[in-house]
Amino acid sequence: MSQTTDNRTYEHAEPLFTHLMLTDPHGPEHAALRDRIIEICLPLADHIARKYAGRGEAFDDLLQTARLGMVMAVDRYDVTTGSPFLGFAVPTIMGEVRRHFRDHIWPLHVPRREKELQGTVRMAAEELSRRLQRSPTAIELATELDVQVIDITRTLVAANAFQTRSLDTPARDNDGEPGMTVAETFGAEDPSYCLTEDTITVAPLLAQLPPEGRQLLIWRFYETLSQGEIAERLGVSQMSVSRKLTRLLGSLRAQTADEQPVPAP
Repeated sequence: MSQTTDNRTYEHAEPLFTHLMLTDPHGPEHAALRDRIIEICLPLADHIARKYAGRGEAFDDLLQTARLGMVMAVDRYDVTTGSPFLGFAVPTIMGEVRRHFRDHIWPLHVPRREKELQGTVRMAAEELSRRLQRSPTAIELATELDVQVIDITRTLVAANAFQTRSLDTPARDNDGEPGMTVAETFGAEDPSYCLTEDTITVAPLLAQLPPEGRQLLIWRFYETLSQGEIAERLGVSQMSVSRKLTRLLGSLRAQTADEQPVPAP
C-alpha cells in the first residue's frame, strides 16, 4: 500500500473508500484496504464509547459495541453519494450504542408501544440525520413515519429510561468531588417546566394542522424566518403573513382550552 494512506485519519477517509470501491471485493488488496480503514477509524469508535461511559454499563461492553457499529459503518458507507464518511459513521455508531442500552437496561416501566416504536424512530432519525445533515425535529420524524407527534415525543422520553439513580447518591460538585445527595439538590422549580408542559399540550394540535399551517409555523419558529422572508416565499404581502400567523396562533391557544379541531389558517 502506498505511503500516502499511512497518515489518513477518519476525518478524511473518503479517498480510501474510493480506492476500496475500485478493488476486487474478493481480492487480498480489498481485504487489506478494508482492514486499514477500520484501523484508522477505531479512534472514532473509542471517542463515542467514552461519551456514553458512566451510565451503568461496563466501558469494555460499550467499546465493543461502538467498534461493531464502526465496522458496520465502514461496510455500509457508499462514497458515491458524496456525503462525508464522518456524517454517516457517527449516527451509525451512536445508534448501535443506544440500541445496546435499549436492549440491556430498562429499570423503569416503559409501555410496550414506546419500546416497539423506539427502534423505528432511531432508524428514521439516523436516516434523516444523513439526509438533512442535522438532527431531525420531532415533527420531521412524525412526518417521516406517519405517526402522531405525541407518539414521537413519548418515545424520545422513554429512551431516557435506561437507568435510575438513588436519591441518596452523592451529587458531584464543579470539581468532581462528592457533595450533597441528589435529594438535597431538589426543591427549586425548574424554569423550563411550564415550557415542557405547554409543548406536550400543543403537540397533538400541531399534528392536526393542515400542511400549509404547519409549514408556516416551521418557517417562523423553527427556521426563524422573518414575516417578510416568509411573504417572499409565498408571494404575498407581509401583512397577509402576519394575519395568517395571528389567526393560527390564536386558534391554537383556543384549542388548548376547548380541544376543538384546529381550522385551516
